[in-house]
Amino acid sequence: MKDITILIADDEEEIADLIGIHLETEGYQVLKAGDGLEALRVVETEPVDLLILDIMMPKMDGYEVTRRIREQHNMPIIFLSAKTSDFDKVQGLVIGADDYMTKPFAPIELVARVNAQLRRFIKLNQPKIETAHKTSMEFGGLTISPEQRTVALYGQSIELTPKEFDILYLLASHPKKVFSVENIFQQVWGEAYFEGGNTVMVHIRTLRKKLEEDKRKDKWIKTVWGVGYKFDG
Repeated sequence: MKDITILIADDEEEIADLIGIHLETEGYQVLKAGDGLEALRVVETEPVDLLILDIMMPKMDGYEVTRRIREQHNMPIIFLSAKTSDFDKVQGLVIGADDYMTKPFAPIELVARVNAQLRRFIKLNQPKIETAHKTSMEFGGLTISPEQRTVALYGQSIELTPKEFDILYLLASHPKKVFSVENIFQQVWGEAYFEGGNTVMVHIRTLRKKLEEDKRKDKWIKTVWGVGYKFDG
């Protein structure tokens, strides 16, 4: 993994240095940024494969950094923050982060999560995207274009995070089939199920909101109580 570059964005230099030592021991190349604006600059000018991002940083917080990065980039983002509430964790996932760890943390666990995110992104997610069906799928007012990875609702484009798109595409590719939470996690995140139930449910909730299921009579994603979810296209 010597060609993998990881950006550590944290204004606490000691923490960034500690993380850097463990990642370099694993063979990764490490870049560092001390504030949000610097993190954005590095992402735009360097080949970053994964970002470890603090939330409370000078000049621009981690939430805004993630929003801006997600406009152009699809690399895994792991929040590493002193914010420990469920609200903060959910907000981070909704904005577009792939994982969330709280401080204080065990460096060995962070390295394990970095390895897992890279396996998912590089070895599993990209081939899945390349071999996806090329034709658009239409369900009433909903259009899903796998090749462009775009979604439109009654002609209006919807901005989805990469994981939200993958969940919607998985379900829509198999109408009426019921997927368990564990199955969705395994296929979208590319890993064996590991405390991923809440993560899947958060993504489903935000996906439904973006599909305006609370406002329209069309309910594409149905909950099968006690089992999982299905696409009712």
